Amino acid sequence: MPDLCETESLWLRRFQPAPAARTRLMCFPHAGGSASAYLRLARSLAPGIEVLAVQYPGRQDRRAEPCPDSVEGLADDLFAAVRHRVDASTALFGHSMGAVLAFELARRLERDAGVRCARIFASGRRAPSRFRDDSAPAASDASMLAEMRTLGGTDLRVLQDEELLIAALPALRADYRAIGTYRAADDAVVGCPVTVLVGDADPRTSLDDAHAWSAHTTAESEVLTFSGGHFFLDAHHDAVVEVVTARLRQDRAPRPDRV
Repeated sequence: MPDLCETESLWLRRFQPAPAARTRLMCFPHAGGSASAYLRLARSLAPGIEVLAVQYPGRQDRRAEPCPDSVEGLADDLFAAVRHRVDASTALFGHSMGAVLAFELARRLERDAGVRCARIFASGRRAPSRFRDDSAPAASDASMLAEMRTLGGTDLRVLQDEELLIAALPALRADYRAIGTYRAADDAVVGCPVTVLVGDADPRTSLDDAHAWSAHTTAESEVLTFSGGHFFLDAHHDAVVEVVTARLRQDRAPRPDRV
């Protein structure tokens, strides 16, 4: 795959080179998360699938930049940066807030660049039109910490280390405020297939919320359920790798309805 240009390098991290890959998977972190959340997935999918992990402003090597204040604004900035990197062989994978961002980027690619992605993998997130204000935990450090404990997925060492918390909380709080104001219209759709992955004990995404993604694509959709809570991905890494690999292989296969 071609090298990233300067603008793309600001937003995308390629942890595992896959020069012979025929398919690309662009990955979007959860609220408070960073590109490194997809390091393990990148290593597991190479060399057949190239993983490009998105790095949001306001964290890790972009910590000096302001955090995004809206999902829509973040999607606009990301679209401007990566629109020439995405083609029909590119699929999008987002967890939690990242699933919404993947959806919004796919909409912009179809509308403004004439590019339809291969597929969206929407993990741990209710359908875009299922609005609930998620911003309440951002009101204080105490409520933010309580949310982190409820959802899991955060190393206990971070929760017990004041310096690490001081570094992590600003981005997490900003992301919660951004996602808390987001709501897509009921008729907002993409033209690519959507695979929804959800934990059966996720306190923030019910199975009904997950199935509601079907209203946001004109193509096929499916819901795959895993045991666990919001961060079920860690415990089911191998199964998720199998799902991604199988679906992208399926998407590459010739079909009668394709030219």
